[in-house]
Amino acid sequence: MADRDRGTDQASPASAAETAAERRRRRAQFLRELHEARELRDRVQPRRARAARMRQQMRMRTFRW
Repeated sequence: MADRDRGTDQASPASAAETAAERRRRRAQFLRELHEARELRDRVQPRRARAARMRQQMRMRTFRW
């Protein structure tokens, strides 16, 4: 709980913009690591990765725009 509240007590707009920039940087890092982990999992478990691709293709085929 304390981790979530950290950084919210800053009142100046400059520090708020800095906090937003820091948040974007951390989010970009997280997404890079997530993508890397998914690629690793796909290499380690090719059958599961293929099944997931097939399910996604079926979802896209049956999706109504």
